[in-house]
Amino acid sequence: MNQITVTKNAARQLRSYFGWVYQNELIAPSDVQDGEIVDVLAPDGAFLARGYINQKSQIAVRVLSFEPRDIDAAFFSARISNALFKRAHIAQTSDAYRLIHSEADFLPGLIVDWYNGYVSIQINTLGMELQRQTILETLIALLSPKGIIDKSDAKVRTKEGIETRNGVVYGDVPEEVTITENGVRFLVNLHEGQKTGFYLDQRRNRATVASHIKQGDKVLDVFCNAGGFGLYALSKGAEVRFVDLSDHALIQVGRNLELNGFASCDILKQDAFDFLTLEKTTGNRYDCVVLDPPPFAKTKKEAAGAIKGFKYLLSAGLSLLNDNGIVALFSCSHHVAQNDLLEIALEASARAKAPLEVVELLRADEDHPYILNIPNSAYLSGIVLRKAAL
Repeated sequence: MNQITVTKNAARQLRSYFGWVYQNELIAPSDVQDGEIVDVLAPDGAFLARGYINQKSQIAVRVLSFEPRDIDAAFFSARISNALFKRAHIAQTSDAYRLIHSEADFLPGLIVDWYNGYVSIQINTLGMELQRQTILETLIALLSPKGIIDKSDAKVRTKEGIETRNGVVYGDVPEEVTITENGVRFLVNLHEGQKTGFYLDQRRNRATVASHIKQGDKVLDVFCNAGGFGLYALSKGAEVRFVDLSDHALIQVGRNLELNGFASCDILKQDAFDFLTLEKTTGNRYDCVVLDPPPFAKTKKEAAGAIKGFKYLLSAGLSLLNDNGIVALFSCSHHVAQNDLLEIALEASARAKAPLEVVELLRADEDHPYILNIPNSAYLSGIVLRKAAL
């Protein structure tokens, strides 16, 4: 087993169970091959962790184990079995969930989703790519899926020095799979859909927001994607308007409406910011506005611009609310966290000339774990606010 030595700061971080070593934290790494398993040592020679290395990446080492255990088929079987055990109860409310969430399940670079008998995988790092066959064999043995599709087409693979992949790697995977989530049904296109197929991380949040919606409420679902929040609202008897710029997303909304037997709704293809700017002038008012944009801040440098965007969205959303109406705002980047959203809300409250009640503080559902020692795993934040009547 090859060894590398890291700086005192990296050693301190690893002893706190942080799972990365950055390139500038390596001390004269030995002659190792990118992608291979290495032992990580402190400056005094003490063992810290075992992981895989890639010196082409800014994140040079990703930890697989904080113990000197073999990284073999038994290791992957144990890791994946433990992930299954933690998620077993989710099957009571949904037949689709995330099985492996990269670092948060101590399998960095690997994402695995389960969709009603089918598996979608994404392998984002060279070190995990070299374990591909073992991973596939383990998933087949433990899950007996009907098919597995590889969605390893993330741009990060280029930075890792590996080609992208996209296609069926086991069995057959139909163009669309029907999943059921808290009684609401969705069509998921595993071949063309976002990332590994569907935004499973918002499952609990969709149900939570819907719990505040009643028969006859008027709901606006902005950045609606496949219509998740709006479809939940329809199941409560609300009237819903969907807004998105993606043709593919809006086609999915229409088909999901039909799948659930819901009446036709307003489905608008429009830029969210343009729509909100115009909608403020129409006199239309809503009892619930959902604002679930794509990532505004993929890097720390983009955070300031993202916050400006969130400020506009929330101010516009509040201007469209009836008294005692609620607005749900989400950020899917850890660079704009929940505290940032609350600060944005405080400023928006003054602009709206209305106190805001914090109804819910939200995060990703539990199949997307937040590991306290890995701050980046807290990537999804949300707040639900009520516009208080004075």
